[in-house]
Amino acid sequence: MFIQKAFVPGNTFWKYMLGTLLVFLAMLLGQVPMVIAMQVHSMNTGEPLPMTDTAVYNYLDRNATLFYMLLTFVTALAALLLVVKLLHKQKLKDIITSRPRVDWKRVFFAFFIWAVFSLATTAIDYFSNPADYVVQFNPGAFLILAVIGILMIPLQTSLEELLFRGYLMQGFGLLAKNRWVPLVVTSVFFGLLHILNPEVEKMGYFIIIYYIGTGFLLGIITLMDEGNELTLGFHAANNLVAALLVTADWTAFQTDSVLKDVSEPSAGFDVLVPVLVIYPLLLLLFAKVYKWSNWKEKLTGKVLPKPVIITEETDTFDTRY
Repeated sequence: MFIQKAFVPGNTFWKYMLGTLLVFLAMLLGQVPMVIAMQVHSMNTGEPLPMTDTAVYNYLDRNATLFYMLLTFVTALAALLLVVKLLHKQKLKDIITSRPRVDWKRVFFAFFIWAVFSLATTAIDYFSNPADYVVQFNPGAFLILAVIGILMIPLQTSLEELLFRGYLMQGFGLLAKNRWVPLVVTSVFFGLLHILNPEVEKMGYFIIIYYIGTGFLLGIITLMDEGNELTLGFHAANNLVAALLVTADWTAFQTDSVLKDVSEPSAGFDVLVPVLVIYPLLLLLFAKVYKWSNWKEKLTGKVLPKPVIITEETDTFDTRY
């Protein structure tokens, strides 16, 4: 089982808390290049430094800002890899999948499904409500955006998936020795960490339901599929298509995308549609393709350590792991 990967000699819950702290410290360290770039820009132009998060997006070139923002996730991902290897004495694969090797077909399948869905729904909305969008396609700026996005956004989304649905999912599974506690805790934490996003400031805290619901979707996928391949593909498609296709003044990614949404956003019943309708349909699709079964046990059952098999060298079971 995927969570069972955490049950190795020497692994204790405090290591997961320390490892998480180190990852977030690395993320803060990754912000240093952006701070330096803004300081240099301020000295060269005489412009005062931005005082709010929203002002940061318009302070530097948009592609440069996106690059520096994503760089923080790259440093955090590097820290997570070191934590897994040095602190837990495990392989990166252990927080990705329970399979003998990473199933890249799963990654690309989920990416394709969600990318096509995102493109289709955006196209439908564009042609249904053309007044809500402005075409801002700039070939030169878009090409730079595409290079940055394709290279770095999968690293950003991989960090989030491997930290929440991999590392912390296993850590809380080790602590609780069941599946429902890590599912709930990581999903809620994932949602609440988005509370500082510009979307929340613009539309209110009701939008947090969407983020927590997305966390539950990805957590359920991880537990049912015994790995993170599908979530890695889904998350990468979601963020990459958003960055390349549509931007707005109130989104976390403000980019030189093809379209700009100029409508006035609001968080109403439409926030619940993905959580209550689209996500369940996506789960059913994955369940059918990958033949998921035994939902209750996989989502709420106990997680027990594997007993050590008696050999000639040992005549007892090690009941610790």
